[in-house]
Amino acid sequence: MSEKKHRVSRRQFLNYTLTGVGGFMAAGILSPMVRFALDPILKEEAGQDMVAVAQVKDITTEPQRFDFKVKVKDAWYESEEPRSAWVFKDENGDIVALSPICTHLGCTVNWNVDKNNPNRFFCPCHYGLYEKDGTNVPNTPPTSPLHRYEYEIKDGTLYLGKAKPRGEA
Repeated sequence: MSEKKHRVSRRQFLNYTLTGVGGFMAAGILSPMVRFALDPILKEEAGQDMVAVAQVKDITTEPQRFDFKVKVKDAWYESEEPRSAWVFKDENGDIVALSPICTHLGCTVNWNVDKNNPNRFFCPCHYGLYEKDGTNVPNTPPTSPLHRYEYEIKDGTLYLGKAKPRGEA
């Protein structure tokens, strides 16, 4: 009698078999789709390459705007994105490369365009002000300094990397 209790009927056997086969087929079909969807998330982000921007001999103590393009990869889509930097030499002769993006709301700042605030970066959106070194002027909308680009010099050419907030290595 106990042998009869543990027997599997034909109907149960077919049900188990078809469920198992169906599960394997579904897994075989869905796994490439899941991998395709998750692949960009799982890949390690490569560091941004340095991009040639200007010749060091052309850089002065007055901030100059240099436009350049960086290669950007968004999941499977690769493109070139335009960027800009305000570049100048400080009083020690060191190169400073500032992002033109206002840290308040992301507008573009310009150098020395506001008659009331000469020799400062000015954001026309909400009247934000930054000193020449990129520090934000107190009692104006920006609450943090302009981001600085990583840079390196090779063979007299200035290469810029990623713009980072002050104090971030």
